[in-house]
Amino acid sequence: MAKLLLVEDHEEIWDFLSRRLKRRGYDVALAFDGQQGVDSAHSEAPDLILLDMNLPVMDGWTAAKQLKSAPDTAGIPIIALTAHAMSGDREKVLQAGCDDYHPKPIDFSRLLTQIDSALQTKGKAAE
Repeated sequence: MAKLLLVEDHEEIWDFLSRRLKRRGYDVALAFDGQQGVDSAHSEAPDLILLDMNLPVMDGWTAAKQLKSAPDTAGIPIIALTAHAMSGDREKVLQAGCDDYHPKPIDFSRLLTQIDSALQTKGKAAE
């Protein structure tokens, strides 16, 4: 079973996503701010990170850069979750170190496709 780290500060979103992802067979760890997300990525060793970009304590942009610069987390795919859906925002999250981008509001079926694709690329799809 693939382990996902969901870094999200809005309770409605993390509750909705974590419940639905668990029903799909994923092991889901939660973090509620960017610093906690970075710390959890190092301790939990997730297979994939879903990272909100607008977080308290440390924003997602900084968290993504830190995660991609650390040897133990650099290979973990990161999908940015963001309300930023303007032209050029996708490129900005990719430059920050994220591997993919999902605009809010969440389209769960599309997000599942992105998760499956990232995990297959990494070689660890959900069983």
